[in-house]
Amino acid sequence: MRCDDGYYYVVKFQNNPQGVRILANEMLGAKLAQALGVLVSEPEVVEVGDWLVEHTPELYIQWGNQQVRCTGGLQFGSRFPCDPLRTPVYDFLPDSLLGSVASRQTFWGMLVFDKWTCNCDSRQTVFYRLPNGDSQPYGVRMIDQGFCFNANEWNFPDAPLRGLYSRLCVYEEIEGLESFEPFLSRLENLEEEVLEEAAASVPPAWYEGKTEELSELIRSLGHRRRQVASMILACQRSPRRPFPGWKNHA
Repeated sequence: MRCDDGYYYVVKFQNNPQGVRILANEMLGAKLAQALGVLVSEPEVVEVGDWLVEHTPELYIQWGNQQVRCTGGLQFGSRFPCDPLRTPVYDFLPDSLLGSVASRQTFWGMLVFDKWTCNCDSRQTVFYRLPNGDSQPYGVRMIDQGFCFNANEWNFPDAPLRGLYSRLCVYEEIEGLESFEPFLSRLENLEEEVLEEAAASVPPAWYEGKTEELSELIRSLGHRRRQVASMILACQRSPRRPFPGWKNHA
């Protein structure tokens, strides 16, 4: 959808099949990822009026054999990193092209984030062509934080391989925990005010006004900040050994 700020957004509606709390996860997750310096799509609250829904036949959700009209009101918007009418956008690049992606460290920072927030979905990305003349032709943005905090459950069933991007070649240059800097240090030193501000950006309707549950989620995230380094070590020690360049330090 094109919004009144002139940008295009992928919009998730409150009555999506995954539940309204997915919108809260999207906003909270994106704000926290930005605090770590990870390249995520810009999150926004998008107001979609009832009139627009009623007069736009495409605004429906397919549930099995049924079509359900999208609800009006405050929805979650994930900003396109470019003009989708002019610039190609891809959700997959083969390994042969992943080396030409700018800011590949974004994948490393996003693993720190996904471990911290216990993202229970596979890591989703979009790639897009950068302006002509750039030495690295593709840019990347991390999208879809809806299943952070274990989706609607708001808990943390951690597992060693959870959060890894499916194309492990993006981790070939990782040599140890120091490769995950500055993201680990930013996380460990993240002030409580940042967590609280991120929580305050979420409309109460997206978590059904259950303020105490949101507060408990924020407290849990605060406690988990210094556990992520150990989670990454457990990931490397798993049988899959996702970081082939890892050096064993004395």
